[in-house]
Amino acid sequence: MSEQKKTAIVTGASRGIGAAIAKQLAFDGFQVVVNYAKNQEQANKVVQDILDAGGNACAVQADVSQSADMTKLFDAAIDAFGHVDVLVNNAGVTMMRALKDMENDDFERLIRVNLTGTFNGMREAAQRLTLGGRIINMSTSIIGHYLPGASVYAATKAAVEALTHTLAKELGPKQIAVNAVAPGPTGTELFYEGVSKELIGQIVSAIPMGRIGTPEDVAEVVSFLASPQSGWVSGQIIKINGGRN
Repeated sequence: MSEQKKTAIVTGASRGIGAAIAKQLAFDGFQVVVNYAKNQEQANKVVQDILDAGGNACAVQADVSQSADMTKLFDAAIDAFGHVDVLVNNAGVTMMRALKDMENDDFERLIRVNLTGTFNGMREAAQRLTLGGRIINMSTSIIGHYLPGASVYAATKAAVEALTHTLAKELGPKQIAVNAVAPGPTGTELFYEGVSKELIGQIVSAIPMGRIGTPEDVAEVVSFLASPQSGWVSGQIIKINGGRN
């Protein structure tokens, strides 16, 4: 009798880091639910890339900031593949703005997507993941640097780290590992949009390994955390930043 294939949900997986994670997990043998909020076309392309490579995936629309949508996302995953073993809480928004210039709507959006969205996923996963499952959250290496303009964004991710440490203890008896990855500057479309070559040079000069990260750099660490080899790794925040720390 063949071993049952595992299923992973990756939120915010229509592009960038999320798309790279979805493709990597599919390569690892997972059935993958590619979540998107608005961009169905790009999500479908990620699914097609996975199918073309011999994997199995489906796209599911859900706004992670809405608890009912998160329930719907898990329902769809279970309808499609029978169970959920891994949740990657990747969906998030970035906004660099001085605190004095932060509008109420901007503040609330950062909280709603980055913190509430991750909470909704963790709460649903805590009830519905299989024994021995994995929850992998997305933080940021900006925490600890406290860069001007990053106050609210960093605050949302610091809260995600607190949730990660606590849920790891709560779910330990079910052998469910809860971790977070904290990428440094990563070369996605959003990262390069409107960024000057001069600024990119300054960023690279602050990274000991001398380069911007790639979505694949992040995806490979997520791959490890989703694997059987990471079974005794829980409650950790793993920085992926070329030594920038």
